[in-house]
Amino acid sequence: MTNKIKVGVAGLGFIGPAHIEALRRLPDVEVVAINDFSDDYARSKAQSLGIEKSYGDFQAMLADPEIQCVHICTPNFLHYPMAKSALQAGKHVVCEKPLSNTSAEAKELVELAAKTGLVNAVHFNLRYYPLVRHMKVMREKGQLGKVHSVIGTYLQDWLYYETDYNWRLEPDKSGESRAIADIGSHLMDIIEYISGLHVTAVMADFATVHKNRKKPTKPIETYSGKLLQPEDYQEVPINTEDYATVMLRFDDGSKGVVTVSQVSAGRKNRLDLEISGSKETYHWCSESPNNLWVGKRDTANQMLMRDPSLVDREAAGLITFPGGHNEGFPDTSKQLFKEVYKAVREGKQPANPTYPTFADGLRELILCEKIIESNRKQAWVQV
Repeated sequence: MTNKIKVGVAGLGFIGPAHIEALRRLPDVEVVAINDFSDDYARSKAQSLGIEKSYGDFQAMLADPEIQCVHICTPNFLHYPMAKSALQAGKHVVCEKPLSNTSAEAKELVELAAKTGLVNAVHFNLRYYPLVRHMKVMREKGQLGKVHSVIGTYLQDWLYYETDYNWRLEPDKSGESRAIADIGSHLMDIIEYISGLHVTAVMADFATVHKNRKKPTKPIETYSGKLLQPEDYQEVPINTEDYATVMLRFDDGSKGVVTVSQVSAGRKNRLDLEISGSKETYHWCSESPNNLWVGKRDTANQMLMRDPSLVDREAAGLITFPGGHNEGFPDTSKQLFKEVYKAVREGKQPANPTYPTFADGLRELILCEKIIESNRKQAWVQV
């Protein structure tokens, strides 16, 4: 066994531990340190996760000479300053999306990363479902034909009630957009990734279902297992979208439409995508990720099960277990990190990375800003 690559992870909400779990499945990587907002909280998290070092100060973690790569899993507004500091400290960086809160900040990070030559990646992990990669390869080989249309939705219900609350509802922490920036970014990234097309114009319409929400006056953990009383809430206005629909124009003249919602009862985390081409149609859903529907006009439709013996060789490289042994969301991060840490082992960003980079993060922020502009103007906006 070669010396393990030592990693520090900043941010221990939902996605930070997901990164740690995936990293622990790579034999040549070791998470040796974590960082969060206070020494006590970081120490408690480190103990629960079995990690040796904890830091309440991100700069102190960056000063640790043992750490070679940093994963940034904090709230959105911290991504830019943390990624910038990490690159300046000579650390390779894996950042959650969005890369920053503005395209100007993201552009600066792309330029800084290029100047340093350090490995830089954005966690667009949904690309790493094997059947997503298989659709991309089939399109590249001409099996899809010319794209006729793209229809995508990403639906959730975790903000369904007015009492549902999270930092993502606060623009100073999450940015000007919520549903589009949070889940729409994944959907737009995967559409361009599979289709090979680029969005050239957008027409957006947003809706805020809950104009006001009830924010708990104390940390929700305080009331774990208890029923909150009316006096335990503070009513706050909401200025970001619960729902959005966006019409798309692509660079080859084809059209598309996407809808995102965080207030769709029963939809826990459902990305659903249908790409229609001149030869066949592909339909895939993240809540049943091991099946791909292939639509035909003149012969029977097909249902492809994720199986390394049935998919393209490139997609098979993202599959660990035989067909019928389902793989899902946690496996996408593992497969992404396998590619990232191959580059980290070599010490520099490859000329043509196979994984999503800071440049991809910049692309999604540009799209997001154009979508916000379109909603504000209620008009088509060129990208």
